[in-house]
Amino acid sequence: MKKAKEKPEAAPAAGPIKIKIGGKEREFDIDDPVLPDWVEDNKLTAGGYPYDKKMKGDQYDKELEKLQIELVKAQAWLQATGKRVMALFEGRDAAGKGGTIFVLRQYMNPRTARNVALTKPTPTEAGQWYYQRYADHFPTSGEFVTFDRSWYNRAGVEPVMGFCTPEQHEQFLDETPHFERMICNEGIHFFKFWLNIGRETVERFHDRRWSPLKNWKFSPIDIAGISKWDDYTKARDLMVERTHKAFAPWIIVRANDKRRARLAVMQRILSSLPYDGRDLDAIGKEDKKIIGEGPSFLEE
Repeated sequence: MKKAKEKPEAAPAAGPIKIKIGGKEREFDIDDPVLPDWVEDNKLTAGGYPYDKKMKGDQYDKELEKLQIELVKAQAWLQATGKRVMALFEGRDAAGKGGTIFVLRQYMNPRTARNVALTKPTPTEAGQWYYQRYADHFPTSGEFVTFDRSWYNRAGVEPVMGFCTPEQHEQFLDETPHFERMICNEGIHFFKFWLNIGRETVERFHDRRWSPLKNWKFSPIDIAGISKWDDYTKARDLMVERTHKAFAPWIIVRANDKRRARLAVMQRILSSLPYDGRDLDAIGKEDKKIIGEGPSFLEE
């Protein structure tokens, strides 16, 4: 078992949660500093992940540097041509969205590469057209914009947690493809990433709970993400089914290994942009075991 960590003061109490893994009901107590063996032993291969070992650090660093160099070149092309890029990052809590966005933007000029991570709507925003507060942050000429969660809150967190009505949820699923067609027709290079993780990756929530550096991230929503896992899965599947379109496909990335996931995201973006000086050898070929599109890839 993992060595116990000292308890931080800021993390809220949670208590035992019953979850079903492989047809067997387990009890997971996030307030216990010792991580159970069944979590530790299966956290990488959870959900049928195709690798039983993480990518080695030296290999990852080498590939990451190549891709980050290409991203700097792509940004120069955006600034020279006025083209625009927008990438949404969705997934369960602790799926690795923030870390992926960080390495993606790490060496890009922050003046024209920005991240959008909106908080709870203000009373004014709550009274607006639902998409309005997101549209306010869309890229202008030459910009590269990432969204750490997006309007797809209404397809996942909001219906599962009761923050919107069933009618609002249905309206969102119906209207979103039309909204996104307008984005694509505007000429924006548009990407939608879903970072998919297996259930035993509750280890990441445990790490948040007990890390003195990360416990500020831990919240009751994290607990709901564990206890309502099946509800979130149903919401995710419906979202992908209804909003996966040829002009705005859902790009599914199996993200149990954060290193492989980050590289896969960067490869997809770079291989899709016709920027000057693009080095296809440096970008490399996608790993089809961990990246694909739409409902069929989720079902594999």
